[in-house]
Amino acid sequence: MQALNIKDVARAIGAECALDCEIYDICTDTRKITKGCLFIAIKGENFDGHDFAAKALEGGAVAVVCEKDCSLGDRQLLVKSTRQALLDAAGYYRSLFDIPVVGITGSVGKTTTKEMTHTVLSAKYKTLKNEANLNNEIGVPLTLLRLDSGYEAAVIEMGMSNAGEIAAITAAVKPDVAIITNIGVSHMENLGSRENILKAKLEITQSMKKGSVLIFNGDDDYLPTVDLPDFSVKLFGVNNPGSDITAENVSLSDSGADFTAKTAEGRVNVSLPVTGIHNVCDSLSAIYAGLQLGISLEAAAQALGDYAVSGMRQRVNRINGITVIEDCYNASPDSVKAALSVLSSMNAERKIAVIGDMKELGSITEQAHKNVGVQAAEYGIDVLLTYGQMAALAATSGTDSGVPVCKAFGNKQELASYLAETVKEGDAVLFKASRAMRLEEIMNILYEELKKSGKD
Repeated sequence: MQALNIKDVARAIGAECALDCEIYDICTDTRKITKGCLFIAIKGENFDGHDFAAKALEGGAVAVVCEKDCSLGDRQLLVKSTRQALLDAAGYYRSLFDIPVVGITGSVGKTTTKEMTHTVLSAKYKTLKNEANLNNEIGVPLTLLRLDSGYEAAVIEMGMSNAGEIAAITAAVKPDVAIITNIGVSHMENLGSRENILKAKLEITQSMKKGSVLIFNGDDDYLPTVDLPDFSVKLFGVNNPGSDITAENVSLSDSGADFTAKTAEGRVNVSLPVTGIHNVCDSLSAIYAGLQLGISLEAAAQALGDYAVSGMRQRVNRINGITVIEDCYNASPDSVKAALSVLSSMNAERKIAVIGDMKELGSITEQAHKNVGVQAAEYGIDVLLTYGQMAALAATSGTDSGVPVCKAFGNKQELASYLAETVKEGDAVLFKASRAMRLEEIMNILYEELKKSGKD
């Protein structure tokens, strides 16, 4: 972060400030305090930053932003909400940089789209992006505060759980181009309907200039119907022939996807190092975002050829003839269906799906998990193993739908041991669940047991 005058920051967050000095960082974690920083005391479910206000000053912070009197005299800046203060400070800081920013939201595929868009933009610009899952009202402002004069563009992923959150985040981000990946059923528990989810996602437009480009998924059943006359709405997709960018001649393999991206500007052949039609779709939005920022089709295609999967998002690991699809980062009905499709397309002796609970689905929870078992049968999955109370419903419906082997487990060690004993060379194994289930623990136990058994 570049140095800021504390009075300017105080003005941005609506706080009185008697100090007159520079700050060199903004921090929310006393374990990461740096000399000359401004500490913002955030209150979370399991912690309260106000309890560490004095410690922050002892560690080198210039002052503390807080919601209540912490008896720190002139070294405390009082605000109504420290979370809003963090967003306001980051929004002020972002306004100091005249660079193009692409904002990304949606129910499924946000992170993949962010990573692909970052890959494309990096062909021409030094580009900032969110790291890991820093896509909420805390993570996004902390990302913006990493800007410096060396950056020439930014790609910011925006997540949400409730209405109003995207609006608050986008006020700080102020995107020039926005991508909405789709309108699914994630967060149905809080928002109640896909119509409400659509409204929440469209909050990304609230701090955008009139005429800005919105890149929407043309294959989605909601997004193409949106009427936003103040913006330039463009569509991407593989099934909607009216999309502004689409894919032709798609060829999927175990190791990747080849296709031709077609636009009004021309065509280009693309070779993605990841498989799945959903990844093809995500890459189209990244290519189109690149076009808006002056990156040619050829440069975008070349960049995507070197795209690297981040985290545990359909990363393929091969262990002496056994293919493991590591997709434990998160899960929703749409992403589970996409993952089963990828597993189905694998050239494997047996296709084994290890599925855990999907969270935040509200009233559709039971039916959504039952649907997984039906889909497993439709995609020709040979073995369905589940972990979690809700996922067990998938095992039952899978049996009823004709999946040859279905077993439900309530213990990670037992599931991993069963899998290690039965998996064979030539098999493909998918791991998929919501983040809260920590399904990678089963995957890691499997790896260890394969090593012990000599299968590795």
